[in-house]
Amino acid sequence: MQYQSQAVAKPYFIAAIALFVGQILFGLILGLQYVVGDFLFPEIPFNVARMVHTNLLIVWLLFGFMGAAYYMIPEESETELHSPKLALLLFWVFLVAGALTVVGYLAVPYATLAKMTGNELLPTMGREFLEQPTITKIGIVVVMLGFLYNVGMTVLKGRKTTVSVVLMIGLVLLAVLFLFAFYNPHNLVKDKFYWWWVVHLWVEGVWELIMASILAFVLIKITGVDREVVDKWLYVIIALALITGIIGTGHHYYYIGTPTYWLWWGSIFSALEPIPFFMMTVFAFNMVNKRRRNHPNKAATLWALGTAVMAFLGAGVWGFMHTLAPVNFYTHGSQITAAHGHLAFYGAYVMIVLTMISYAMPLMRGRAAANSNKSQVVEMWSFWLMTVSMVFITLFLTGAGILQVWLQRYSEDPQPFMVVQEKIALFYWMREVAGVIFLIGLLLYIASFFVGRNEPEAVAK
Repeated sequence: MQYQSQAVAKPYFIAAIALFVGQILFGLILGLQYVVGDFLFPEIPFNVARMVHTNLLIVWLLFGFMGAAYYMIPEESETELHSPKLALLLFWVFLVAGALTVVGYLAVPYATLAKMTGNELLPTMGREFLEQPTITKIGIVVVMLGFLYNVGMTVLKGRKTTVSVVLMIGLVLLAVLFLFAFYNPHNLVKDKFYWWWVVHLWVEGVWELIMASILAFVLIKITGVDREVVDKWLYVIIALALITGIIGTGHHYYYIGTPTYWLWWGSIFSALEPIPFFMMTVFAFNMVNKRRRNHPNKAATLWALGTAVMAFLGAGVWGFMHTLAPVNFYTHGSQITAAHGHLAFYGAYVMIVLTMISYAMPLMRGRAAANSNKSQVVEMWSFWLMTVSMVFITLFLTGAGILQVWLQRYSEDPQPFMVVQEKIALFYWMREVAGVIFLIGLLLYIASFFVGRNEPEAVAK
């Protein structure tokens, strides 16, 4: 059953994809600056391009999560959204604040931006991934509070399901943990200790709850499997994700001045972190194999299965490769970290948002279940282009990282950083080519919603 207020998810999804394109464009600029050092300098320095690239990633995923919640909660609660007008107001506030912040990064030096936005009153700027001006951070808190009020009131007045409860827990914790972005102690060890409470506990903790609930929702819709079956899987997956993710924060505490017991706690629980991702993969394929209906949206099914597999590879396998303390001693902050980060973010969070958009957008655009076959063929091409190119980006960065660690940190005659960077430049060039192919795949994903619009929708066979 469709609810009229679910339509508020549409602008969130459109903004998410537009910002995603921006993120990839700045990623390509960054990739080129690795090998052509003065590319677009001084107009877009490397540090600014990196800020924009990572900040756009976080913002567009938040748009995707909010859009997913606005679509899922009314359907799960079997009632209209508490206030569609509030949802649209918060959308524009978030979009304008995000756009102005990016313009600020590009238009003025970062120190000038800090002065302009009154950072000295409550200093929060200057930390990786949390570069946003203090006023932007306050805006994010206001938007999230309004968002949580809106979806929370909807859940309270309607049906409560495991999917909606898990989603709400993830969203509430997402908002709570972001408050540590305002805590900026002078002691560098303390700063890094609590900085990871935002950065790690978001992506390796509460975001996993959001991901699992979205995946469960889509799988219920496209397979027709009983909720009881999905609920049991969901409970086990989120319990393991939280236990391993929370204590696994210790793999960031190895060498920053914290007690040595984190070497053990971090290594052991980080080594267990691939388990919930592996279970998510088994869960997804199990649900599709047991399906009671042959849903016509083949593209959404492909994205759902791809999410589980790629999240396991990126967050699980590539995370495990360098999470043990004796290994991490050499690999931390190398291109191996970058390889893990790219595949984990793509597999776990980019793909789950694209899964939700792939499932929900045809319904919000008036289709009964799915886009036309022609549209879905284009979309599945985009899936394979983006996914395969991301695998190659990861492999190239892994190769660069292994050489970097060997030449710069492990060999008997360690070489200087820039000397090593020149020696691994070939990997950066190959990464750039793969990045261009990824962008083509993303453009095909957008095109798929305009191809075959006038053709009849796909039907189950």
